[in-house]
Amino acid sequence: MLEQMKTTVRRVREARKRHQVRHSPSGFQFAFFDRISMARPDHWDLLTRDHSVCLSRPFLETLESCTPTGLKPHYALIYRGDEPVAAVSAQSLEISAAALPKGQSERPHLDRIAQRTLASIQQRILVCGNLLSWGAHGTAFAPGEDPSLLWPAVAEALYRIRRADKLFGDTDLIMVKDLPGNRPETADNLRRFSYRPLETEPNMVLELKPSWHSFEDYLKDMKSDYRSGIKKQLRDIAEAGLETVSLDADQVAAHAKEIHQLYLQVHSKQRARLITIQEGWIPGLAKRFGPDFRTTVIRARSGGPLLGFVTSLRDGEGAIGYYIGFDRKAAESAPLYLRLLYAIVEDGIALKAHWISQATYCLLRHRIQALNLVVGSLLKTLPDPEEAPERNPFK
Repeated sequence: MLEQMKTTVRRVREARKRHQVRHSPSGFQFAFFDRISMARPDHWDLLTRDHSVCLSRPFLETLESCTPTGLKPHYALIYRGDEPVAAVSAQSLEISAAALPKGQSERPHLDRIAQRTLASIQQRILVCGNLLSWGAHGTAFAPGEDPSLLWPAVAEALYRIRRADKLFGDTDLIMVKDLPGNRPETADNLRRFSYRPLETEPNMVLELKPSWHSFEDYLKDMKSDYRSGIKKQLRDIAEAGLETVSLDADQVAAHAKEIHQLYLQVHSKQRARLITIQEGWIPGLAKRFGPDFRTTVIRARSGGPLLGFVTSLRDGEGAIGYYIGFDRKAAESAPLYLRLLYAIVEDGIALKAHWISQATYCLLRHRIQALNLVVGSLLKTLPDPEEAPERNPFK
């Protein structure tokens, strides 16, 4: 009992220190914007040019042109004097329990408590990052800057955005979304602001060899059993009378409704559905990014509706395997999903990318300091992300 009291006292003291840190100015200057066109373009481009395409002004302008229902963008530039040192891209929206993942933990009684608590959530959440992408797309720091000095400024920017947005309702949860899994120091920098790490479902990462100039080159480097399995699935698609083709921007626009309906068939089965993209989002990306955005579809050789699609977006030296959708009924008789995954590899090679996708995690905090202890406990009761299988299909 005495040890428990000591632990409680220690936690209260630590919480008080974090409260003082969180409510102390970082010493930086800030400029806030509701639209990316309001930000000074040369400063934003200077900070984001070596980061993900999802932080670029063209991407964010396209997003604003077809923003999902309920999503509100926020932007900030952070300055040391007159020098821009960091850019922040954030989004806010209202969430409900229906959008959150559900599952069983190893402690059923805590799981029931967690689900009852989550079911009561109908509040706004502020996300530092992009809910329409995955990757570290919430911040960009100037070259040569020490991130440990800038993360307090990011935390202050998020605090100011939340306080300034009260006319739209109280924002109780703040998430720093999709940080690189190999940068644990970020979690350490934000822990004193009461952020808690939350692992998300892992992405598969494929390093593309320079010697792969075609999908056939990729297959040649595989072990025979893996190569034979893939070739059989390709034959199954062909024997079903289907073909895999790439669409240009005009063709994507012409098939926008079909593509969106296929997306919804997959989206409706996802464990977490915070937002739903609009019909114009994929055609908008295809038009804006041209050859750097690829849309591959599966359809019958004799014509007819699309049965599946997948998109890939060039991101610097890599590529993001983006949205996917397919007809679930048609997938019962043909390996549509696997064929679309192979198309991501084909598109990555065509884009001359060095890698596809990346592994990430998130940080989460509640605006009420005392409830951050509850947030930490609740996160432990949520289902763990499924581990990606470790395989070595190559020679």
